[in-house]
Parts: sequence; structure tokens; C-alpha cells
Amino acid sequence: MDGEIGLRVDGRRRRLLVDTRTTLLDALRDGVGATAPKKGCDHGQCGACTVLLDGRRVITCLALAVAHDGADVTTAEGLADGGRLHPVQEAFLERDALQCGFCTPGQVCSAVGVLDEVAAGHPSAVTEDLNGPVEPTDAEIRERMSGNLCRCGAYVAIVAAVRDGAR
Repeated sequence: MDGEIGLRVDGRRRRLLVDTRTTLLDALRDGVGATAPKKGCDHGQCGACTVLLDGRRVITCLALAVAHDGADVTTAEGLADGGRLHPVQEAFLERDALQCGFCTPGQVCSAVGVLDEVAAGHPSAVTEDLNGPVEPTDAEIRERMSGNLCRCGAYVAIVAAVRDGAR
């Protein structure tokens, strides 16, 4: 069975006809032509497909497209503002927080989401003071980024880039 959905992807409105079993990842890649979210595992284990969905980070291989009709989707491609990279993207470049680049779009989207969560004061499992402000410590960043895998092992640089992106 097919269903029509509307998405705003990286600022552009799109209408798609999708099978009701289609994941948001497949709708973005096959229906919209977005190349930033990657199909790494298709089981929600690697984070390569992470995007911001209505401002929150989401693993798109686990989300059905029809459940997000009307949503605002931001991929790593849509983070740049008029040709100027997002501060997290700049930090990833400055810290050389990538090697092969396959996981990088998901890492960047997740990092933006992490920093938004921290700024909003949402605690994590490693937040030391639940009554105080949440700080983007290395432990906090590692915990929150743990759903994004990097097969090349650029984790030290990724944590540093996320920390830099918070400034």
C-alpha cells in the first residue's frame, strides 16, 4: 500500500509517494536524492543515517517515512547557511575528525543534536549534577555520541570537534 507524504528536506518542500513500509532513510535517498544519510547497517546500530528530524536527531533506518508526514528534515548537507559551514562542520574539518568520510554526515548531525540537547539542559546517563547546568564534557560527548560508529577510529578527533563546536 502506498501513501503520499510531504517533507521539508534541507529547507525544500517535497511530496513523495512511498510504500507504507518505506523507511525514512530510503525515502530520503531514493525519493529525494539526499546522499548525506548513509545506509550503513539498516538496523539502527551504526548511526550513519542520522539526521535532524524537527530539530531532534533520529536514526532514519528505523523510522517509517509515513510516520513523519509534514516533518522538517535536516541532513548534513542542509546544515550550511548560505555557503557558510555550520560551526560543527567547521570543527570537524579543523580537527580532521574524519577519515573515509562514510560516517561523517551522521556524526555531524548527531553532534549538532547533542549540542542542542546540552544547551537545553537535558541530562544524560553520565551527567554529574542533575540539578545544575549540563556541560559538554568529554564524558558527556562520548555518552551522547555512542550511537554513532566510526570504523576508521577517529573518535578522539570527533570528541574534540564536538567540544569545539560547543564554543
